[in-house]
Amino acid sequence: MKENKLPEYMQKYIDTLQYERKLSKNTILSYQDNLKTFWEYIAPKDPLKVTKEDIEKFLKFEQEKKVTTKAHYFTVLQNFYLFCLEEGYTKINPCETIHMPKLPDKLPNYLTYEEVDRLLDMPLKTDYDYRTKAMLELLYATGMRVSELLSLRFSNIDLENTIVRVEGKGSKERIIPFNDTSKKYLELYLNFYRPKLIKPGKNYEELFLNNRGTPMTRQGLFKLLKQLCKELGIKKNVSPHILRHSFATHLLNAGADLRVIQEFLGHSSISTTQIYTHVSKEHIKAEYTESHPRSKKE
Repeated sequence: MKENKLPEYMQKYIDTLQYERKLSKNTILSYQDNLKTFWEYIAPKDPLKVTKEDIEKFLKFEQEKKVTTKAHYFTVLQNFYLFCLEEGYTKINPCETIHMPKLPDKLPNYLTYEEVDRLLDMPLKTDYDYRTKAMLELLYATGMRVSELLSLRFSNIDLENTIVRVEGKGSKERIIPFNDTSKKYLELYLNFYRPKLIKPGKNYEELFLNNRGTPMTRQGLFKLLKQLCKELGIKKNVSPHILRHSFATHLLNAGADLRVIQEFLGHSSISTTQIYTHVSKEHIKAEYTESHPRSKKE
């Protein structure tokens, strides 16, 4: 039975992802697991001596899994063999002439303007409501990731200039402006309501605290948002990330430049941001169908 330890060149690739490319822990574990699955599949053949046909058989072997899984395996193997070429471990990339499995078109879910208004105009009855209001206003105003929001500290916020400094994927820093409404509720939360959430003996640097006085978690925010949407009659499958999608979609609909949106979202590639152009087109088509006097005429 094959031992769990990866070959030296595979482990070196994983180390490169971790220490040089600084990918997230979950991404690294995913790559490591995919490489191990491939390595065990082709055994006892040397991974550096596989052919295009070997790769295709492996991908076919995975055909019962989701298309996204097959595509992910292919991406991992393609990047791994490119690394092996650069490092001189091999002279041939067996993935070179294989076409990426086609992914189904999946447009990101987003809220309408009316739904955003209904959500952000939430009733404010408790100290916790003001905290939730400040979080949601900032998410929609900046389009930042939920993980970025929850890791914010006092040093990240410049209320005077209404900008926030965010550390995104790969420790890449970016500056995002936010609006006066976000500023108003951030100031209210930080000056009047956050101090009430602090428990004796606990003092955290993170801006947003939960009901126990500890930093708000992704799961905690998800539960808050689900409950709030239920109370407000918003029936979509809502997660905190939907405000990021809504931010990008609404900016594009309003005529913002795609490159600017890319910068705000922290996408390394413009192709990632371009998905929102499809969402925008769907919105325009829906508006046309709803508004044109002959669009529904048989």
